[in-house]
Amino acid sequence: MIDTRGAVLREMGASTPYADSRPLRIEPLQLEPPGPDEMLVRVRAAGVCHSDLSVVNGSRPRPLPMVLGHEAAGDVEAVGAGVTDFAPGDRVVFSFVPSCGRCAFCAEGRPVLCAPGAAANAAGTLLSGARRWRDADGRECQHHLGVSAFAERTVVSTRSAVRVDPELPVEIAALFGCAVMTGVGAAVNTAGVRPGESVVVFGMGGVGLAALLGAVAAGAWPVVAVDPVGDKRELAAALGASHTIDAGEDDVVERIRAITGGGAQRALETVGSEKVLEQAYFATARGGMTVTVGLPHPQRMLSIPAVSLVAEERTLAGSYMGSAVVSRDVPRFLDLYRAGRLPVDRLLTHRLSLDDINAAFDRLARAEAVRQVILF
Repeated sequence: MIDTRGAVLREMGASTPYADSRPLRIEPLQLEPPGPDEMLVRVRAAGVCHSDLSVVNGSRPRPLPMVLGHEAAGDVEAVGAGVTDFAPGDRVVFSFVPSCGRCAFCAEGRPVLCAPGAAANAAGTLLSGARRWRDADGRECQHHLGVSAFAERTVVSTRSAVRVDPELPVEIAALFGCAVMTGVGAAVNTAGVRPGESVVVFGMGGVGLAALLGAVAAGAWPVVAVDPVGDKRELAAALGASHTIDAGEDDVVERIRAITGGGAQRALETVGSEKVLEQAYFATARGGMTVTVGLPHPQRMLSIPAVSLVAEERTLAGSYMGSAVVSRDVPRFLDLYRAGRLPVDRLLTHRLSLDDINAAFDRLARAEAVRQVILF
């Protein structure tokens, strides 16, 4: 067994502030060694994401107890039987949907919809179905999205990682595991933004700002950023938004339609709110596409005029993990970062230690941060 430490969630729905209720406890843990097609990774940096918060607050239920965290980068320390694509010393970025490479979705080039990967994530296991975590009493803990990055070490499937340049700063590399892959991917993969197309992005968190960067890199114009927080709107403008709108105003949709000449050709919702998604839909032009990236509570419902889908040739699309092919998209997005086309380092607002994790979730819930990264 391998000794380590990690942030364990044992109960969802704790009261805020989390710094007081401490839903995540830093505990001594043990890991079974990696099995076939698995590897042991020393985590170097892990981002704090709304998808983690949605588990903490109970809006995205998962089996417990669970070692949380899914956006991260680290260094391979050991590999299991049959592993040839990775070796000790490799730096990797994690993917929070493992892809089996054999199911119908993987075969048609849509690995983010991998059926065995989704089943493993829902069950709290690795792709193999195994659980490698044990707490101090020897009881099993669940894996979060096959990654469990809020730990000093973790065991993952080789299908949950992609090798990257070891010279890349770990706090930047980590962002490519979720925020960049999800946001940029939503703009360029799902929405297919083309030069000169008008784009509006609702929500200027890490994913929303990454979507904005993707739209700007693709040559969109105008690019409208919508958020209730002034500092985030200012950052959006600095990153290339041509217009910013306070989400708290009464005439958000009307302003977007005025700026874009009748509606945005591509509207992206990254908040995880059915009400914001409704705004995004009504702010979309005839013949345009509305893309939803956020994860609302499963019981929330959306109501739109059904006839508009046909009469206005509208498209309403979901984008999970940026519709990414991780082995293709992480390297190409990294190339754009190195070329100065995706300044994702501007998204990093806080560096912290694992012991600060509950306060980090308070900051995230209060919209006081864009991307916080835990450094190990």
